[in-house]
Amino acid sequence: MDLYEYQAKELFTKHSVPTTPGSVCTTADEAAQVATTIGKPVVVKAQVKTGGRGKAGGVKLADDPQDARTKADAILGMDIKGHIVHRVLVAEASDIADEYYVSFLLDRANRTFLAMASVAGGVDIEEVAATRPQDLAKVRVDALEGVSVQKAQEIVAAAKFPEAVADQVANMLQKLWQVMVAEDATLVEVNPLVLTPDGKILALDGKVTLDDNAEYRQSDHAAMVDIANTDPIELRAKEFDLNYVKLDGDVGIIGNGAGLVMSTLDVVAYAGEEFGGVRPANFLDIGGGASATVMANGLDIVLNDPDVQAVLVNVFGGITACDAVANGILQALQMLADNGAVLDKPIVCRIDGNNAVEGRRILTQAQHPLIEIVDTMDGAARRVAELAAARKAGK
Repeated sequence: MDLYEYQAKELFTKHSVPTTPGSVCTTADEAAQVATTIGKPVVVKAQVKTGGRGKAGGVKLADDPQDARTKADAILGMDIKGHIVHRVLVAEASDIADEYYVSFLLDRANRTFLAMASVAGGVDIEEVAATRPQDLAKVRVDALEGVSVQKAQEIVAAAKFPEAVADQVANMLQKLWQVMVAEDATLVEVNPLVLTPDGKILALDGKVTLDDNAEYRQSDHAAMVDIANTDPIELRAKEFDLNYVKLDGDVGIIGNGAGLVMSTLDVVAYAGEEFGGVRPANFLDIGGGASATVMANGLDIVLNDPDVQAVLVNVFGGITACDAVANGILQALQMLADNGAVLDKPIVCRIDGNNAVEGRRILTQAQHPLIEIVDTMDGAARRVAELAAARKAGK
């Protein structure tokens, strides 16, 4: 889960990371009130989960509360790279003598953590990495050893921080690592990390990504979910504990196993080119041992998506044999019908693997009016794309 800047800075404060005081606001009047409380010039910053806010006019300085009200009113409602601004962070403005960059991230490719730091902060770090790689230090961090005083000093030395700020930056790195570990984050980034004219190091901005797999031990994180800007279908899928991602397409996808579902997305997209660009409408992995209830929840989510015109159930029987899968599909449809669901979208089923012959026999014998059985994955993808295109054209 990516956090907004104000949420990241709340975590910074929780772990004693030096930053600037401020509060999040949803109205211009609230922004004026916060500016009054701060009693100094403030910066009004759009809260959106994308970069380039400053260039888009989403970050403005305000000299007084009335100015803060005016600036907030101009920023609220802005469209920044497709993200509508519903909140602004009003924070104490800081004079800047220099800008730096620091971050910790999970380096999945190398199965380790990585610290990155640069004395060239305040700009797109991707640009620095691409055009001046020598200005971006990268230091591996052992998960068990963490960021000790010695490791922090190693990072500072690798990035060539000025001696006058080396100790402060090293201390900052240790605290940011504490955020990383204590909050189960996969990314903690500060850009810019600033040096003020009076010699203090502050985290002026913050970006944090939390690991959703750690939700069971991070109960406080549930309050950070942005329900207002999250697709309602994804929220409902989360209630069912389903691994679901909404996409922009016409074919509902249900499969067991992330690799199989990803492959299914590809073959449906490829097959859909023949039928006017039909594309997958979602990613939904119901897992290897899915019960009839899980299948029912999955079908409930997918069939109630107004964008879905047809559904592809692509299951490879393993731990759960195909006959159990077939019975699960039929029981799921019956459960939905008993609950008053409107069932009118075609469902193409491709089941293979353990006891596939019996599974296909069960579905064939049921003669359910919505179900079609196709033996191959490519054939199923083509048929569901055809059905989705025809249903869409008939509307």
